[in-house]
Amino acid sequence: MAELKYKGITEKIIGASFEVHKFLGNGFQEVIYQRALAWELSQVGLEFAREIEQDIFYKELTQPIGKRRADFVVEGKVLVELKAVIELVDVHLAQVLNYLKAYKLEVGLLINFGSKSLTFKRLVF
Repeated sequence: MAELKYKGITEKIIGASFEVHKFLGNGFQEVIYQRALAWELSQVGLEFAREIEQDIFYKELTQPIGKRRADFVVEGKVLVELKAVIELVDVHLAQVLNYLKAYKLEVGLLINFGSKSLTFKRLVF
């Protein structure tokens, strides 16, 4: 079986996310989880940028048609999008896939702190 791309990085991110959920549980706003996860990521030695704004382009247009802001880009390789909802739905998955395309990244994690148990999806573009 082929090794998952950036497996070591994604394992650390998921582990840090479980640590946040174990401490905070569910019921907080997304920004609370984002701040806690930033602290946990630094504790496991991962480099990351938060809330990076990215221009969205359409076809040959040279002017961006809008902007998107991802929650985290970790080690310059893995996009991380957080949610604090009862259940992840298809639109959340589509959002991460669109972000991967816009940010020109291959691997993304969609992490949901809003359910009783932490849930996550690993997406590859």
